[in-house]
Amino acid sequence: MQYLNQLFTTLNDLVWGIPMIVLILGTGLYLQLRLGFMPIFKIPHGLRMIWKSRTPGAKAEGEISPFAALMTALSATVGTGNIAGVASAIAVGGPGALFWMWMTALVGMATKYGEVVLAVKYREVDDKGEHAGGPMFAIKNGLSKNWHWLGTAFAIFGGLAGFGIGNMVQANGIASAVHNAFGVETWITGIVLTVLTGAVVIGGIKRIGAVAEWLVPFMCIAYIVCVAVVLFVFADRIPDALVTIFTQAFSPTAATGGFVGSTVMLAIQKGVARGIFSNEAGLGTAGIAQAAGATSNPVFSGLIGMMGTFIDTIIVCTMTGLAIMVSGVWDSGATGAVLSSQAFEAAMPGVGKYLLAISLALFAFTTILGWGYYSEKCWEYLVGTVCEKPFRILWTVAVYFGAVLSLDFAWLVADTLNALMAIPNLISLLLLSPVIVKLTREYFAEQNGEAGQATDNPSVSAARATH
Repeated sequence: MQYLNQLFTTLNDLVWGIPMIVLILGTGLYLQLRLGFMPIFKIPHGLRMIWKSRTPGAKAEGEISPFAALMTALSATVGTGNIAGVASAIAVGGPGALFWMWMTALVGMATKYGEVVLAVKYREVDDKGEHAGGPMFAIKNGLSKNWHWLGTAFAIFGGLAGFGIGNMVQANGIASAVHNAFGVETWITGIVLTVLTGAVVIGGIKRIGAVAEWLVPFMCIAYIVCVAVVLFVFADRIPDALVTIFTQAFSPTAATGGFVGSTVMLAIQKGVARGIFSNEAGLGTAGIAQAAGATSNPVFSGLIGMMGTFIDTIIVCTMTGLAIMVSGVWDSGATGAVLSSQAFEAAMPGVGKYLLAISLALFAFTTILGWGYYSEKCWEYLVGTVCEKPFRILWTVAVYFGAVLSLDFAWLVADTLNALMAIPNLISLLLLSPVIVKLTREYFAEQNGEAGQATDNPSVSAARATH
């Protein structure tokens, strides 16, 4: 076991090293340039489209609305990374890591946009009549047979990583948070989580989408309100916190308090790694959810899908990072969820840690739901829809074991598999970038050329005034 732990530690350091940072940021920047920075310019447009996408057009094909698909994707991304991940990035890489999380998100919007466009463009209808898509289908249907092994590799990595990072690790985080805050035994939390997970996951994407559609907006808004209280209490410290973040993004962070010190490279590495862990831009997962969304145009789905990265990192992660900074606890020596809890307690003594625990539990639970769909589609790609019911049962049972077992090794393996998922996805994005650009130009040319005319998608019609 010690040998395996050392092996995966070495492999993890390798796959999350400088080459991966260059590949992730480089792919996102390349796509931003090819798209003329459209994803950034269209942020206001994307925000308006999110709300309007609740009702798909008459000719749109898919199992759930684009809004529900976005909420399903957000259910998987808005999770422990927004609380524990941001705190860990700051605790190890210093305040400057938050700046590099922002950079990762801004270029990641183009990555996420491309992932969703390709997922919808090359999606298939399975033998049960449901749409299935994602990087594996984009590789299979968009590239030559010489590249098909990449799709298989992605599905294997995704199918295995889900049980770690998307299931057992999340359940363990919930059980630990509830035990530390309320004293509830982990086995009790495990049973409750298992029942709740089974009730949703066994119903498939329609039930997952229905739950995500109301739970994700509620938990995001509730968390933002809690963090806003922290920022309000320490409002006078916000300008200094922002200056510190920008300054230390480019200069070494000296040891102070319980903080052991950092370097620019460490700030970049932790900012990028935790940013990807949080918003999953580059992993290709969002395309799996968006492929089930009812739409008649891949670009329409891409514009909505890319907003997941904006909401997850630019809004939620930024507020968490600022709360940690302004509360003055960032250099306490604590890390992870404990550091975020200290920030909440500093502003709301006696209740902050309970609010943080509840937020963490909700975030992690929705991640279990979203990743359940991702992993299921990966295994369906490999062995067919025959695995559907067995997988959902196994996924549900795994939640209990995640809640009650020690998972340090599982976390390490899952983190490594996450990076391995990104490699085939990013390669396919680069190879299929001409398709992304072509579809984008055609979509906006049609929008500009037919402004004011009716379309089968009311969301698109309503949005044309922005072009």
